[in-house]
Amino acid sequence: MTERYLRGVPEPPGVLLADFQRIRDEFKLPRAFPDPVLAEAERAAATDWPRERRLDLRDLQFLTIDPPGSMDLDQAMLLERSGDGYTVRYAIADVAAVVPAGGAVQQEAWLRGQTVYCPDERISLYPPAIGEGAASLLPDQERPALVYVIDLDGQGRQTAARVERAIVRSHRRLAYGEAEVPLLEQIGTLRNALARQRGSITLNTRAQTVVPDPSQSWGYRIELEHRSPDEDWNAEISLLAGMAAAGIMGSRGLGLLRTMAGADPYRVKQLRAAARGLGVDWPEGRPFAEFVNSLDPALPQQAALIEEARDAMGHAGYAFFEGSPPEGSEHAGIAARYAHTTAPLRRLADRYVLDLVAGGGDREALAKLPEVMSEAGSRAARVERAIVDDVETRVLEHRVGERFTAVALENDRHGTVIRIADPPVRARMHADPAPAPGDIVAVQLTRADPVSRSLEFHPAPASQG
Repeated sequence: MTERYLRGVPEPPGVLLADFQRIRDEFKLPRAFPDPVLAEAERAAATDWPRERRLDLRDLQFLTIDPPGSMDLDQAMLLERSGDGYTVRYAIADVAAVVPAGGAVQQEAWLRGQTVYCPDERISLYPPAIGEGAASLLPDQERPALVYVIDLDGQGRQTAARVERAIVRSHRRLAYGEAEVPLLEQIGTLRNALARQRGSITLNTRAQTVVPDPSQSWGYRIELEHRSPDEDWNAEISLLAGMAAAGIMGSRGLGLLRTMAGADPYRVKQLRAAARGLGVDWPEGRPFAEFVNSLDPALPQQAALIEEARDAMGHAGYAFFEGSPPEGSEHAGIAARYAHTTAPLRRLADRYVLDLVAGGGDREALAKLPEVMSEAGSRAARVERAIVDDVETRVLEHRVGERFTAVALENDRHGTVIRIADPPVRARMHADPAPAPGDIVAVQLTRADPVSRSLEFHPAPASQG
């Protein structure tokens, strides 16, 4: 089935709540922080953090921009003109200044690795007293931060970068789509153009939202989110900081990179077959990145191809290095060396990358993080897939017997992988003989089992009359 992101609604239907909790139990996600962790977090939040050797940037007009209602605010920005170019100041929450070294909170964070998002709740990396309190860049609060200062020329290219330990205060809190941020569109547009020139790949996946709907027999539906342009511009600022971090670590001969292999030729061939079957033109000679970047997620057939393109990309991971960065350590999706560095309240690795680029560095921790983050990321991805599989099965459990139009993607020993554009579902069909990849096939849903989160399709019988 398809892998997508889901964003929750305030009160998902009861059947979904039970499903989601069953999935959390299945993957052994922690249900609460242990009492010693909560107690230490409360003490840490009430303790003054060290202020020596920090720049006082409290008067600078930093602002945050996040999804509505967010409390774990990792980043605040200040964008300014500088001659013909720009200066980007990007303040990132300094978790290490708040979390006691070697204590219960830090040990628990190493066990969790990252925040796991479910539609009805999130399993946070840090307790609320820290993640939504003492370390969060909430408005009108003095906070310890590590501030990227990145100079750009008039085309948005980086000319210099450094990281400063500072005290900051966020002066405005914005939500995506709520208000204009000075210079964000200009810089975001320039950086996006440079990314396209590098050959970066942007998979414009629109998140699924579970929405109550009394008109449906099962009480709810799935719809695709509306993504505002400032989300993409903001993402470019985060990517800029991540590339700057990679450059700083490379110059110091020690670091932790976020990596991704390039597109797999077999999967690209499969994607071409799917494009033919879905009626989406992909001219011979047009590069994979250029084609994928052109897809419109608002169109069901093209949205299906965006999902398939995710599978065509190589595996994402982390690479620790000493000396020179290793061969193949670029992030193919970004088409540059890159590091996770802007979400320390939600990803364990970011805290240690930040400390390194600010002049510190824990070699032992950095060396251990690829394995820890790989396990945490894999667990989060499995939970996400299970939730999406569950919701899609619930969507279709009352449509057993219906016909759908699908495109065959590939054949293996388990059957034929098919893609249905509307609703956007990836599943398997059992047919003999099997259709060729790229063929359009009429299929019938014969089973939908929410307990096993599985769908079963067979070739649809010939229409009568």
